[in-house]
Amino acid sequence: MKIADIRKLSTSELTIKTSELRDEIVDLKRKKSMGETNNVRLVKNMRKDLARMLTVLSEQLMKEKI
Repeated sequence: MKIADIRKLSTSELTIKTSELRDEIVDLKRKKSMGETNNVRLVKNMRKDLARMLTVLSEQLMKEKI
């Protein structure tokens, strides 16, 4: 997901998306450890997306406090 798309989301949407993404990452890690998937890069890309979302979320929360 691109940063421009993430910035368009509201704070509540971002919190929902981050929790969903965390669940997907856990599920992919489980599948990877059990040998069900070989796509290791997918987990890496999801973690980067999660970091982007958390960064934008913290920026939005800081703006709301001011």
